[in-house]
Amino acid sequence: MKRSLLILNGPNLNLLGTRQPEVYGSTTLKDIENLCVAKASALGVTLHFEQSNHEGKLIDAIHAAQGKHNGIILNAGAYTHTSVALMDAIASVALPVVELHLSNIHARETFRHKSYIGRVAVGQICGFGAAGYPLAMDALLSHIGDIND
Repeated sequence: MKRSLLILNGPNLNLLGTRQPEVYGSTTLKDIENLCVAKASALGVTLHFEQSNHEGKLIDAIHAAQGKHNGIILNAGAYTHTSVALMDAIASVALPVVELHLSNIHARETFRHKSYIGRVAVGQICGFGAAGYPLAMDALLSHIGDIND
């Protein structure tokens, strides 16, 4: 079975490249997707990308990933700090999740230090900008290990 990952991006990440470049950089979400596709091609991994500004759509994507993907990389944006519903969705599926943030949430406002996602994720990567996505891929694939048919 070929390994497959869902890369799920939450609110406001569709504005990357123009949204607060001093915090999030000038890389667009499409640039990040291209970076991930290049890495996935070298690793023989299939990727699926989704982005939504709506909590329920993110939950639906997490539910739909079960049986389709081997793991999820989730940049939940601000929902990281507020969404018990996303935490419960992750806990409800049998998939490992890596929590990802472009900025270092621990060096920002105090309210960003709390992560509901972190309670159910296998790990967290933050503060490395767009480079965090391929790092998250490596971490998740290492966690998953080899998939046998």
